[in-house]
Amino acid sequence: MDQQGMVKKRLAVLVGCNYPNTRNELHGCINDVLAMKETILSRFGFKQDDIEVLTDEPESKVKPTGANIKAALRRMVDKAQAGSGDILFFHYSGHGTRIPSVKSAHPFKQDEAIVPCDFNLITDVDFRELVNQLPKGTSFTMISDSCHSGGLIDKEKEQIGPSSVSSNISPAIETTNKTITSRALPFKAVLDHLSSLTGITTSDIGTHLLELFGRDAGLKFRLPAMDLMDLLETMTAREKHVDSGILMSGCQADETSADVGVGNGKAYGAFSNAIQRVLNENEGAMKNKQLVMMARDVLERLGFHQHPCLYCSDQNADATFLSQP
Repeated sequence: MDQQGMVKKRLAVLVGCNYPNTRNELHGCINDVLAMKETILSRFGFKQDDIEVLTDEPESKVKPTGANIKAALRRMVDKAQAGSGDILFFHYSGHGTRIPSVKSAHPFKQDEAIVPCDFNLITDVDFRELVNQLPKGTSFTMISDSCHSGGLIDKEKEQIGPSSVSSNISPAIETTNKTITSRALPFKAVLDHLSSLTGITTSDIGTHLLELFGRDAGLKFRLPAMDLMDLLETMTAREKHVDSGILMSGCQADETSADVGVGNGKAYGAFSNAIQRVLNENEGAMKNKQLVMMARDVLERLGFHQHPCLYCSDQNADATFLSQP
């Protein structure tokens, strides 16, 4: 309970996209979120009925499309109550990509996005809008085990990023019976896939997304550039002093995250596996920044060339991961 005696809810949306039987197939993403589900049930006080899992297994009735993921996140936000201290958690494992920025001030900048199973991209602006809709006093923790995931919540403050000091541990990666696949989809691959569906010849990805998904397309593609800039400025002003978003990214914005296949064993995401290792080796409550730095150390020891990052307010950097009971 919080200080007012309200019952604190713990709500989660867990998404794993393996893209089975496609040229973009991964193998560890569904395993990642199923492992995380067991962890939050057994350690962090979440209840089965408050966890929504979306995967693209052939038998899944509800696939992790862009619209379905955003709908699940909206349902989670709608359940949260102001002043309750509710804990909201989103774990995504799958492909990530970078797209040309539509922000006029950054004509050569690229923006980050995740790639749902139907390629209806969810961008950093969509996650910023979600965080801004959170009731006061709640928190939203996002783990994204995907490529180019640094900065996936637009305007979020960097706490651990490219400038963070490396521990310079000598890598000792075990390659025997392991297959390493990047969880990155280059912009051209995304564009070519969407073009094959629309039959339209243009390099403007927004045109394809609007043609295929209409109002279910991301905010960045539905608003004219100037309206989008005005919206972002309003969002930034409103959340300048209070921000409930916490992003733990599997890598920096310019890096890729690894999908690891292990012979006949279970495949996994390198970052998700590092998080699990750290939690298994440390039973007590951990600060968000501790968890990310220790996951960095695990990946470095294992020889992975990716650097998890943390984006959140100063207060949330020192807050306990998922408010462990």
